[in-house]
Parts: sequence; C-alpha cells; structure tokens
Amino acid sequence: MFKTLKDAFKVKEIRKGLTFTFLMLVVIRFGSQLPVPGVNRNYFASWFESQTGGAFNFFDAFTGGSFLNMSVFALNITPYITSSIIMQLLTIAIPKLEEMQKDGEDGRKKIASITRYVTVGLALVESTAMAIGFGNQGLLEKFGPMEVVTVVAALTAGSAFLMWIGERITEKGVGNGISIVLVINIISRLPNDFKNLFEQFVMGKSIPLAVVASLIIIAIVVAMIVFVVILNSGVRKVPVQYAKKIQGNKMVGGQMTYLPLKVNAAGVIPIIFASSLMQFPIVISSLVGYQGNGVWRQILNGLNQDNWCNPQQLSYSIGLVVYVILTIFFAYFYTSLTFNPMEISNNMKKQGGFIPGIRPGKPTNDYLTKVLNAIIFIGAVGLVVIAVVPFFFNGVFNASVSFGGTSLIIIVSVVLETMKQIESKMLVRNYKGFLND
Repeated sequence: MFKTLKDAFKVKEIRKGLTFTFLMLVVIRFGSQLPVPGVNRNYFASWFESQTGGAFNFFDAFTGGSFLNMSVFALNITPYITSSIIMQLLTIAIPKLEEMQKDGEDGRKKIASITRYVTVGLALVESTAMAIGFGNQGLLEKFGPMEVVTVVAALTAGSAFLMWIGERITEKGVGNGISIVLVINIISRLPNDFKNLFEQFVMGKSIPLAVVASLIIIAIVVAMIVFVVILNSGVRKVPVQYAKKIQGNKMVGGQMTYLPLKVNAAGVIPIIFASSLMQFPIVISSLVGYQGNGVWRQILNGLNQDNWCNPQQLSYSIGLVVYVILTIFFAYFYTSLTFNPMEISNNMKKQGGFIPGIRPGKPTNDYLTKVLNAIIFIGAVGLVVIAVVPFFFNGVFNASVSFGGTSLIIIVSVVLETMKQIESKMLVRNYKGFLND
C-alpha cells in the first residue's frame, strides 16, 4: 500500500487529485469546529454526557465529533447516506426509477439529482427536529422563531455543503468522495478513543500489566482489521461455461469464466439498518425530553447498546439478541434487493452461458439462490461477530470507544477501494504511455 502511494505521487494527475482531496478534508475538519450560532455549546456538551444511549455516540462517531461540538457540520453527510439508501430501495420498487437507472449516464445523473433534493429535504426535517427538540430543553441560548430558523439554516447548509464537497472529491480528487468524508470523520475520533483506552487500562499500572494490556488491545484491533479484510474480500466463484458459436468465419466463445458472489454483498448496510432501527426510540425520547418509566424505561434500557453484555444487567442483553436477528434479516433483505438470481440466470441463458452440471433456466436460478443464501448467512455471521466484539468489551470491561465494528468495516472497505482506484489510474496511465511510445 505504501509503495502504491509512493508511486502515485510520482504521477502528476494522481498527485493533484490527492492534494485536492487533502485540502477538502482540511476544510471539513475546520468546519467541524465552527459552532452553530445561538447554541450553548457548554450546555450541549453537558447534555450529551448525560445521555447514556449509544445512539448519540454512534452518531457522533459518524460525524467526526461535529455533533458533540454542535458545529455547522453536526448533521454531516448522514442525510445523504440515508437518501442514497432510500433511492436505492425506491429504484427497485418504482419502475420509472428502475428505467432511469438502466438508461445509462443520463439516467444516473437524474437519479443523482433527485438524491440531492431528498438529502436537502431530510436535512431540513432533521435540523428542525433538533432545533425545536433541543430548544425546548434549553440547549439554545435564546429559544425563539428566528433562533430556530438560524439553526435549521446552518445545519441544512452544512449538510448540503458536505455533500457538494464529497461530489467534488469524486470528480477532481481520488476515490469516492462521500465515503472518504465519512472515513475521515471516523478516523478523527480514533486518537481520543485510544487515549481513553490507554488511560483506562495502561496508565498507572505496573510495567508488566501495562505491557500485557497494550499487547492485548493491539492484538484485538489488528485481529478485527484482518477479519474485516478477509470478510470483505471473500468471494464464492461460481464457474460459468459459454458455448461456442460461429460469428462470420470464426468460431468464438467456449471459454470458462466465473460469476463472483461476494460473501459480504450487503457491506455495512445491515448493521446501519439494525442500529438505526433500534436507536430510533432512544433518539426520539431524548429529543422530546421524555425518558419514560416502568415498562417503557425497561425497553429503552434494553435498546441501549451501553447496557449489552453487562454481567450485572444481563436481562438488558435481550436487546443484543434482537440486534443480531435484525442484522441477519437485513443482510438477506438488502442482498435480495440488489442481486436478482433470476435476472442473472436469464442473462446467462441469452449469452449461451451455463453452470457446468446445472441446466439453464429455472435450475440455474434455484442453484444460484441456494448458493447465495448460504454465503449471505456466512457474511451475516461475520458482520455480527465484528459488531458484537466492541459491545462485549464495553459491557464486560467498560472499554467504551466511539468506533466499533461498523466503523472498522467502513474504514477498511474505503481504504481498499481507494487504493484499487489509484492502482487502476496508474495502470491506465502506463497503458497510455505504452501506446504513445
């Protein structure tokens, strides 16, 4: 990886792209410290510390601390991510959007334009809820119509500006801009997380204990990173044989190829869906200032990720069981929306392709469905393991950190994908140089 980056800086085009990306990331980190007008940041920080729900820690990690700082980037790109997922689901459900997606570059541009409008709409709704909800609890220095409008305008504009930066990084920089913005937000929280771990498990301990604790922390982090890399790169190759056919005076086809089925085809989406669904009641309760009592209070405690795997409150870990079930369900649900075995089977049949030992048509569809269901389960179990490990150490050892399995999957996936894009650009440049020679 380091050799690839070193070689990339020797190429003027890639060097300019990396420089532009870096400058945009500096702008993002600066904006993350720019406060929203009219917000009492000290009071907000105190309010944030009083919230025991993991939902806000999860949200703050994704915004790179912007939410805790209540900066103009407090919403960050979460509205864009949500709108992208909504549009992806609607594309499958609405035939007109599906036609747009299949309509080449023009169709994709139209969908991207709709996604931007949906993003701004979601940002308006979320910022209004935050401004009114926090204002009712005294989190604004002065609660009035103009103050609410100011906060809503600042948060919405900040989210839209980040969306614009992400698209410019994709266009002029290196990698997928939105993904890179999300990664830099997560990475910005890591130093503070490791500092907390150091103070909790290493500082003040005897040298042998401090060394052992440090090695254990490093080993766990490295093991999880390696596991994420293996999970993301895992592919089930289904052999496909294409029949020979005559084109003109030549015999073409007959080659053997593979249909790659990713083990973790849904990526991090199942975890995000499961986490968002379970944390939604906690967020709403906090915004309206009602923590409940009796049964509702017990439900909120069970949904709270900070209470899971706690030996003193094992009854609350039922929420973890629900979380695992939801993660597996969304892994199957999302993959079924994005991968259609019947469509693949029909395309193979039209092109004269078949799976050795399997007849074309319905038998191929049934075979692909069977294989897909098996690898989805493996990928879902892998996601559950990555997601649950941080909850276990948080509950048993009180090792509270903002990053978790979701963050690691995003970081590793985006870094690997960005490196592949850099390598592809270098390869294209070498081909051009060879042809010019």
